[in-house]
Amino acid sequence: MTRSDTTRFRHHQAILVAAIVGTIGALPLASARAYLLPVLLVPLALAAWAWRAGTDADARGLRLRALAGARRISWEQVVELGADPRGRAVARLDDGQRLLLPAVRGEDLPRLVAAAGRGSVEPAQ
Repeated sequence: MTRSDTTRFRHHQAILVAAIVGTIGALPLASARAYLLPVLLVPLALAAWAWRAGTDADARGLRLRALAGARRISWEQVVELGADPRGRAVARLDDGQRLLLPAVRGEDLPRLVAAAGRGSVEPAQ
């Protein structure tokens, strides 16, 4: 599979901008005293999460990416795709586990299924 065969779902880039602004805003506080330096870790961790976290979908399966790791799930393990009451996409696996798909909304499910090469899906009524 090439990168062009992969559909990527990422969080909105405004989160990254907010983390940069937060880092700049935390600099005066962190530079006031040495014990306040860890304050900078919060916006930096948020920036790293916004840059990395999300879901990648291709014909082989899903790759769920978080701040410090990734998990690969094949399409054979996925029993059902749906949305929770808050509009976030959820995958139910064959072992009964329910996984929240990072950065995927309920209205993105047709794109997710199309990335699998399984055709299309009708939106739920």
